[in-house]
Amino acid sequence: MTATMKRRVVRAGGWTLAKRLVKPIPIIGSIFAVALAGYEIKKKGLLLGAVHVGLDITPVVGTAKNVIEIFTGDWIPDKPTSNGGAGHTPQLPTNTPHPKTLGS
Repeated sequence: MTATMKRRVVRAGGWTLAKRLVKPIPIIGSIFAVALAGYEIKKKGLLLGAVHVGLDITPVVGTAKNVIEIFTGDWIPDKPTSNGGAGHTPQLPTNTPHPKTLGS
């Protein structure tokens, strides 16, 4: 790093540097949303997937939606699977013997 660049960083101060770092975050989030658009459309269907991606790429709306979804779950449901739910984790049958625990 050159001496001029070091001086500029030091002169910028904490607050100005923080503002410069935070400013591109909505743009970066939109880039990720567009990059994952194909996956979301495949998972949710064309119309609902497009709505989901459209909300996510809108900077303030997408951030608010994602923060709310952390607590409430996905607002836009995935389309039902055509293979009868084979995508879910398989469960053990009820008649399978369970291993003994250390205490018994």
